[in-house]
Amino acid sequence: MIVPPTPPSPDQEPDSAAALPGAGVPDAFDRLWTPHRLAYIQGEGKPTGPGANDGCPFCVAPTLSDEEALIVARGELVYAILNLYPYNTGHVLICPYRHLADYTDLEPAESMEFGHFTALAIRALRTASGPHGFNVGMNLGTVAGAGIAAHLHQHVVPRWGGDTNFMPVVGRTRVLPQLLADTRKLVADAWPAR
Repeated sequence: MIVPPTPPSPDQEPDSAAALPGAGVPDAFDRLWTPHRLAYIQGEGKPTGPGANDGCPFCVAPTLSDEEALIVARGELVYAILNLYPYNTGHVLICPYRHLADYTDLEPAESMEFGHFTALAIRALRTASGPHGFNVGMNLGTVAGAGIAAHLHQHVVPRWGGDTNFMPVVGRTRVLPQLLADTRKLVADAWPAR
């Protein structure tokens, strides 16, 4: 049972240790603070509905500057953008400009550029950071794990030997050693000419 601390009397200075029993007392745990993840956990920036005008971040991003939106490269029908909540450093998403949910709804020209941008993302990431492998794929529908199911996007996640450790498995935390703006610049600079 948690017992709330007794408030200090008006003539007494509050003692932080007394105000929060256990706070500041050493224990066996290290802390890795990731407050930027709270926005994702709370659903900030997620669409309010399935339509393009319902706050879809993949419809909003192309209207912003590349730096502001974390866009790596723009094509005619699709674009590449860094994942704001990456699985790993350099996690790129390939998105069509057109707001659609299903891969089968892509027009043939969109499918071609979508595939081509996936290959370009892999090449750029190899140049920028030399990963040992990649996870490439998409989640179609909320039940399949799509965080934003209303707008199709494909994940290109660079992987390195030994990059899976206890943090994501036990600590449910990802350790990202680079700021997203710095990663965007590296990948954009390495993006191959089409």
